[in-house]
Amino acid sequence: MKKIIVTGGAGFIGSAVIQELQKFGHDIYVIDDLSFGNRQFVQIPDEKFHQIDILDAKAVTEIIARVQPEYIVHLAAIHFIPYCNQHPFKSANINIQGTLNIMEAVQKLSSIEKFFFASTAAVYPIYDEPIREDMATGPLDIYGLSKLTGEYLCSDFYQKTRIPTIICRFFNAFGPNETNPHLIPEIQLQILKGKRTIELGNLEPKRDFIHTYDMARAVRMLLEKFNEGIDTFNLGRGIEYSVSEIVAAFSRQIGEPIEIVQHPDRIRKSDRLHLLADISKLKNATGWYPEISIDEGIATLVKTESGLHYENRG
Repeated sequence: MKKIIVTGGAGFIGSAVIQELQKFGHDIYVIDDLSFGNRQFVQIPDEKFHQIDILDAKAVTEIIARVQPEYIVHLAAIHFIPYCNQHPFKSANINIQGTLNIMEAVQKLSSIEKFFFASTAAVYPIYDEPIREDMATGPLDIYGLSKLTGEYLCSDFYQKTRIPTIICRFFNAFGPNETNPHLIPEIQLQILKGKRTIELGNLEPKRDFIHTYDMARAVRMLLEKFNEGIDTFNLGRGIEYSVSEIVAAFSRQIGEPIEIVQHPDRIRKSDRLHLLADISKLKNATGWYPEISIDEGIATLVKTESGLHYENRG
């Protein structure tokens, strides 16, 4: 059993990661300001839940020093790309300075054994082939740029501390407890409202969608298996799905046809056509493999409104 602090633990992916870590008996503490997350997502005692902003360096340092964690899983960030584009300074400040605050607090500990940093597929430029970790980076937006900066901070952190450091580039997540209006929860919301003609934006892009439960297992297995150095891993499903394929999966699960209408207000002016992970490195390093198919994951979403906790932030 390890004592683990999860920043952003009350969020979409964080809540799945915590549930997975708890299954294996780990002692979990959370740092989350609840600006996007939800306290109800996390089943831990109040004394282990710290509602603070990671920009508050003093509070971050005090809590980390008090807990003396063995692992840090740093997920806290602003990650909804339209929101980041509308609030570039705020997003970059939280994603960069907030990460630096966590790292500076961790450097003062003797207890720390591993540091996990959640990065993103948005650090990559446009590729029309499966993306490997050794391919060149080139962010297209402020979110990707802020996370790539976080990766450089990880490199500096490792050079200073020699604490084993895991950089994990998340691809497109879906599942319960969504806190932002991404594609799948938007479809889910309209379907659960009884709509069978749904309004969407860009229809051509294909994405690598992976269920948060599969992601959580990968995070746990990386924490278990990765013991020295610093390295980077893609975390996706390794399968690319178009918008129409996602809608077709919803149609199969409800047993009814669904018509798509493109709404001008939902269309992004620029959007990459492909984003597909090569996940062989992660598989080889951990023995992990994704288990939940698109249909299996969507089947749970059309039966309940749980997880639709986001506000339309842009």
